[in-house]
Amino acid sequence: MHVALTPVVVVGAGALGCLFGGMLARAGAPVTLIGRATHVSAIRRDGLVLESRAGTETIALSATEDVAAVGGAALVLLCVKSTDTVAAAGAMAPHLAADAFVLSLQNGVDNVERIRARMGVSAGAHVGNRVLPGLVYAGAEMAGPGHVRHTGDGDLVIGQLKAYARQDGSDRTLLAAIASLFTGAGVAVRISDAIEVDLWTKLTMNCAYNAISALGGARYGEMMTLPEIRATMQAATREVVAVAAAKGVPLADDIVDAVMKLADRIPVTMSSTAQDIRRGRRTEIDHLNGYVAREGDALGIAVPVNRTLHALVKLLERRLPAS
Repeated sequence: MHVALTPVVVVGAGALGCLFGGMLARAGAPVTLIGRATHVSAIRRDGLVLESRAGTETIALSATEDVAAVGGAALVLLCVKSTDTVAAAGAMAPHLAADAFVLSLQNGVDNVERIRARMGVSAGAHVGNRVLPGLVYAGAEMAGPGHVRHTGDGDLVIGQLKAYARQDGSDRTLLAAIASLFTGAGVAVRISDAIEVDLWTKLTMNCAYNAISALGGARYGEMMTLPEIRATMQAATREVVAVAAAKGVPLADDIVDAVMKLADRIPVTMSSTAQDIRRGRRTEIDHLNGYVAREGDALGIAVPVNRTLHALVKLLERRLPAS
C-alpha cells in the first residue's frame, strides 16, 4: 500500500516548524510554511535561513499567511502552540483534502483529542482526516525573520494513540511512511508502540525545564549549575510521575535521571516558554505545568511545585503587552 505524503504544509512556522519544514525542503520535498507575516515576507524574499552547528544555509520553499494553503497538502505538520490548537484545527478543517494526514508536533498530551473534536471526528470514527501525535526532542529558536537556529538534537517520536488505533495494519504503514520521509531528510525517527508514555515523558521534561528557564531567562546548561534548581526540577518531575501513574500511564523508573540528563545534550537551549516571554507572547504554560496542576486537583494528588511554577509564569505573562 503506497502512502502519499507530499506536498507537506507546515501550520505554525515557528522555530520547530521552520526547522523541520526546512530540512524536508532541503531533501527535495515540496513544502509550504504557513506563519506570521514577518517570517513569510523574509522567506519569500530571501529563502529560509537555517543555522546549525554544521553552518548556515539558505533553503528555497513556499511561504504564506493563508491557512487555505493546507488544501494542497498530503501531510500537515501542525506546529502551533497548544493554546492555538483548537483555533488552528477549526481553520484548517474546511480546506483539508479528505485523504490528508495531520501530524501534531506540539507540546502537551491532549492535542490529538482536541484536534479531532474541532474537526468533527468522533471518538470511534474511522472516517475523516487521520490525526497522529508526534513529539520532538530538539532545540531551535528563531534568530530573526525567516531565520531559524538549530541549537541541539532533532529526534522525532511518532505513534498512534491506543484509543484511535486501527486493526487493519494501516496505522503501521502510515507511520513507516512518515518515518521514511523524515529519515530521508536527516531527521532521526522512532516509531513508538506506547506513544502515550512518550507524550507524558516529554510533558515531564517540559514541566521540569520550561517554566524555570523562562523565570530565570536561563539556558538549560546554566540551570544545571545550581543545586537548588536541580532539586526543584526533580520535585516537579516526581509530581508529574504521580499524576501520570494515576491516569494509567507508567513512566520509566529512571525518569528523574533522564530529565536531568537532557541538559547535557542541549545545554545552550532556552525553553520555548522563555522564548515566548522574551518575544512578548503568551506561553503554553496552561498546557504544561498548568495541565498537571488541574489533573492533580481532579485526582486528589498534591502538585505544589508544578502549581507554583505555573502561577509564576502566569504572573510574568501579565506584564506582556496586550495583544
